[in-house]
Amino acid sequence: MDNYEELIEKLENIVNSMENDELSLEEAMKNYEEGIKLSNKLYKILNEAEGKIKLLTENGEIDFKDE
Repeated sequence: MDNYEELIEKLENIVNSMENDELSLEEAMKNYEEGIKLSNKLYKILNEAEGKIKLLTENGEIDFKDE
C-alpha cells in the first residue's frame, strides 16, 4: 500500500499532466478517474489519522495551538 506522501505525489503528477500536456479526451478521462481514486484514498487516510488523534486525546477533540 502506498503511503500518504506517495499518493500525494502521484496526484500532483496527474494534475500537472492535465494542466501542461495536450491530452486526448480518453487520456484526460483516464487521468481524471485515477485522480478521483487517489483523492478517495487520501481522504480515507486522513479520516483514519483524525480518528487516531481523537482517540489519543483525553478530553475528546481538542484544537492544536502553538503555545
